Parts: sequence; structure tokens; C-alpha cells
Amino acid sequence: MGGGGISYFAINQWFVANHQPPSLAAIIPWEGFADLYRDALFHGGLLSLFMPNWYMAHLMHHLVGRASRHNPNAWQTNTLHFWLQNNLDSGAFRGAQAQWDKVTVPMLSVGNWSGMGLHLRGNTEAFMRAASPHKKLRIHAGTHVHPFYTEEGRRDQLRFFDCWLKGIDNGVMDEPPVKLAIRKGADRIEWRYEQEWPLKRTQWTRFYFDLSKSAPELAELVPSNPAVCHPRTYAATRLGSMGSTSAASSQVMTGLPPPGMGVFLETPPLPHDVEVTGPVAAVLWVSSSSEDMDLFLTIRNIAPDGSDVLETGQQGSPVPVAKGWLRVSHRELDGKLSLPYRPYHRHQRRFYLKPGEIVEVQVEIWPTSMVFKKGHRIRLDVQPRDGIGSTNYMHYHADYNVGTNTIYAGGDKESYLLLPIIPERKD
Repeated sequence: MGGGGISYFAINQWFVANHQPPSLAAIIPWEGFADLYRDALFHGGLLSLFMPNWYMAHLMHHLVGRASRHNPNAWQTNTLHFWLQNNLDSGAFRGAQAQWDKVTVPMLSVGNWSGMGLHLRGNTEAFMRAASPHKKLRIHAGTHVHPFYTEEGRRDQLRFFDCWLKGIDNGVMDEPPVKLAIRKGADRIEWRYEQEWPLKRTQWTRFYFDLSKSAPELAELVPSNPAVCHPRTYAATRLGSMGSTSAASSQVMTGLPPPGMGVFLETPPLPHDVEVTGPVAAVLWVSSSSEDMDLFLTIRNIAPDGSDVLETGQQGSPVPVAKGWLRVSHRELDGKLSLPYRPYHRHQRRFYLKPGEIVEVQVEIWPTSMVFKKGHRIRLDVQPRDGIGSTNYMHYHADYNVGTNTIYAGGDKESYLLLPIIPERKD
């Protein structure tokens, strides 16, 4: 028996594989999150509104929609309350988290670069951590549904199942295990095969924050750590419980953040094409006048004319290159699972800030692929709420949008963006 399917049908394949049923011969989780807490409900400790909205839509359908005629007493369990009550990773979601040491079945894990905010992280974590000796990774781009039904996507699925379900020696497992759609900007891609993930030839490159310019000028991403530390303070204005929606929507329309809405950094125009493919992370030194602080990081591809080069997102609306999130009280790392390029947060207790206390935080930015063209700029937005391209994956964070936040960079406060730069392959 094989497990196949997209989204909900992919998610549950991880949880079935946890139990190692003897009849399960292979799985193809196609765009399926693997950790309900980290991938779907709480990004860096911040509540993602996608899952509560998904739940409410189904609840309404079964209580006041057509489905209520046939099954009027469905959805009585207060799942939403259970989710929100368990806002730390206390073990309540263990049944909805892949146990990678138990996932031993042959698998083709399929992700989508545009799936930042729901599925992508689960698919890359699976390839890195699952105990299966027979695993492949494929990452495409575009909408959530269409790649699944293309002839090319269908062929990849059938070949994998022919091998593991029918015993056909079609050579699929002799091919490179990783197949990536390398994004070239504005939905242009080029497929490429690789031997591993992350790529061995990755040049892990730090782009340091230079905050020496006076606000509100754009800060800079520079190749070396500035000798002197400079702070940059911005307001974390409270917008109300759903205020992030209007803030992000304004950026989608204009491409520009509202004044004073964070710290924004850019490289100079690139002297040549630069490929970024792999996991991404950022290290920041921060403080707040409040007891907590929300960090929303967005990587953007800026054209020579200053416009955003956007991609078709998972839900069909335009998205930037990559995103990451962290509530600073959740900054505690798991020392065994964290990697320099992929911080892994415990989310088991909160470390609240004292006003003005400066702390170091590591932010996981979900994996990405983008070739930034010559003359373009790599931009990083650090904001107290959702930024450009967040329309379908907003977050609840109003309680900590108060007071002022400060980022420090330079000297003994090394703040930087860590990018996986891929040199041209020599083969």
C-alpha cells in the first residue's frame, strides 16, 4: 500500500508513518506540513491565522451550510480552543508531529518554495531528518494545487510508486535524490538535480547589518561586521487584534512599508547574478520597552527600478522570496536539533524581556531558492507585524505591538542575515 495526496492527504501520511504499519510500502507527501505546532499553528511562537480560519470555515459549513442537512451534530469538539490553549509545545500535539526516527518508509517528499507559512518546512525537515534509507526530495514553485496535476508531476509520482509498489526496476532510485526548481524571478524556473540537501557546495555567507545611517534611510547589508555598534529604534504601534491585516494589505498594494514600521536593509546593486538556495537564518541583537517583541522577517528581490520581483504564491497571490518569524520570548534553542543555518526553537517556556534588556535571537527563515540578477538588490525587512505578501498567512500578535523595539548591529553585537550562496557547479 502507498500513501499519496496533496495537503491534508499529505499531512496525514507523516502521522500514519509514525506507526510503521507493515502494509505501508511508500509515501509521497505532496506539500504537507509535518509539525502542527511549528509548521502550521505557531510560527516562531506566533499564532498563524490560517488554521483558525480553516477550522472556522469548516465549522460554519457543517453547522449552517449544506453539510448540516446530513450531519447536523458534527464538529462538536472545540478543537480551536484546544489549539489556542496549547500555545507552547507541551506535548499536546505529539500525535500531529512527525517522529522522524520512526519514519522509515521509502518516501518522496514534495515541497513548494511558495509554501512558506504552511507546508514547505515539513517537506524539507523530512528529507533532512527522517530515518528512511530511501528518500527523495522535490521542490517546485507556483500554486498549491496545479503542480500536482501536471504531466511532469504525475510522472514523478508514478515512477516512484512503480518502483516501491510494483517492484519495477525503473532506475528512479539510481537518479540524484534531490530535484529542485531553481527560481529565476517572476515565475521563471529551471529544474536541477542535486545529490543532497542542503547542497554541499553551499557558501554560507553572512550579510551584516549596518545601521549607521540615520533613520528613516534604508540600512545596509554589508560583507563585514561594522566596527561600531549602532542601534535603530522603531515604534511597535498597537493596531488591534486583527490590525496586521490592513498593514500588510497596504504593502501588497504599494510595495512600501508604512513609515516607522521596522528596520529595512538592502545590499548594493549586485555585480553579478547570485543564487540563494537552501535554508536561511538571521541573528539579531534586540531589546524592547515591552516584555516581549515580535519579529517578522521578509526577504525581497528588488529590481533596478526599485520594484519588487514577486512570485505566484501557494494561494495564487504574489509573494516575495522568503519569510521567517519569532516571538522573542520563545528564543530558547534546542541545542541538539539547532544548526547554524536552521535554528530549532524549543517553544516549551517563555523568557520575557525586561525593558531595555538586550538579547541575542536566532530566527529561522524558511528555505528558499532565488537567483538574484545582476543589478538587483537583496532586501531584508524586519518588522513588528506581517509584511508584504502575507495576505493568506497573517498572524495574531496585537498584544505585543506596543512601545518601541530596538535592533543593535556592529561591534560586539553582530547582527546578520545568513544566506546559502550557491556557486556555479563544475561538472
